[in-house]
Amino acid sequence: METKRLKLIPATIEFCDAEVRGRAALEACLAARVPASWPPPVFEPDDVARIRGQLEADPGIGSWTLHYVLACPPDMADGRHLVGVAGYTGPPTDGSVEIGYAIASEHQRRGYATEAVNALVRAAFRDPRVREVTATTYPALEASIGVLTKNGFVRAGGGQTDGTVRYVRSREVEEAGRSH
Repeated sequence: METKRLKLIPATIEFCDAEVRGRAALEACLAARVPASWPPPVFEPDDVARIRGQLEADPGIGSWTLHYVLACPPDMADGRHLVGVAGYTGPPTDGSVEIGYAIASEHQRRGYATEAVNALVRAAFRDPRVREVTATTYPALEASIGVLTKNGFVRAGGGQTDGTVRYVRSREVEEAGRSH
């Protein structure tokens, strides 16, 4: 998946193993600079283990997984930079797919999350099984909520985890946006 400034590369078992070994291993595996603050907020070691488990259990999961978000703008003379993660929690279930994202602190407030979420939503809606894309965040994470609302998501009540809120973007919003 590519945007104007980003490449979203689906996680693999190899990437997960490199993540566990540390920054240098991840840099070598991704052929990209990894920020000193890695991993980004809310991307925990247990997330890497869960993703690795998903990939082992279902090698055909394809791109319905986490993606490493690499910035590749022409003004970065020193090559590709890992700026964050964004992706799906798994394949569509009952017409719905959930996304999540996290950007490393030194790369926040540059529009990378908004751009990555837009790419994920567009890719999801190319699959006819997907009727809605959902995301869960905390009410205090104003920047995260801003990313979602910029991408056409609306608040849809509480999330499954205490203290979280759920946002949804329906296929109808996607189709209405294309007709304008």
